[in-house]
Amino acid sequence: MAEAYARPDMLVETDWLAAHLDDPSLRLVDADYPPAYGRAHIPGAVGHLSDNAYLKTKTGDRFVMEPAQAAETFGRMGIGDDTSVVVYESSRTPLAARLWWVLNYFGHRDVRVLNGGFQKWLAEGRPVTMDRPTVAPATFTPRLDPEVLGTCDLLKAAIGRDDTVFLDVRADGEYQGTVSRNNKRVGHVPGAVHIEWTNVLADNPPHVFKPAAELRELLRARGVTPDKNVYVY
Repeated sequence: MAEAYARPDMLVETDWLAAHLDDPSLRLVDADYPPAYGRAHIPGAVGHLSDNAYLKTKTGDRFVMEPAQAAETFGRMGIGDDTSVVVYESSRTPLAARLWWVLNYFGHRDVRVLNGGFQKWLAEGRPVTMDRPTVAPATFTPRLDPEVLGTCDLLKAAIGRDDTVFLDVRADGEYQGTVSRNNKRVGHVPGAVHIEWTNVLADNPPHVFKPAAELRELLRARGVTPDKNVYVY
């Protein structure tokens, strides 16, 4: 299945991870919330430092962390410039995907998401632990890639363009404006198409990503095609 993806390097399977758990150049990160990490995790995995840590600045703003904060955070987690990273969680991958994106934003490309996450690892009877590994600090050098970040000004300038698609991946009610989630305003970007993020994953546990052909058709049906500039939110 993975061979059909355009970027199979963005995912890693449980078989591969099991064979590389003792690789000293690999840093395994449990991106779940701290209580879940404390209950059990894959051997050798480090947890992140607090809820949504990667998306908060030190002043508490809900944006991606500042470069100095990223250097400190990832360095403390043992992620250096040459470290291969595999990230996972026990839910349907939103937290793992956030960390994948943040690392890419800071120029760290050697990062992959565990397909099926902790659910698949458990279902296969693989080992888990409550032990927290001792991790040597590493040097993480942020190299910002602004191309992967969509600002409000960028998006506003793109509204109505024929070569652009806005893809809203929130829950149905958020897109429809019936659920606010305590936001000041409801609704969606004008002209945005909608695919709730859970729809790219298999319906049944362990919720691996759907086959590439199925995902391409899902996107094509909404007008999300390779010839378009796509802004996801």
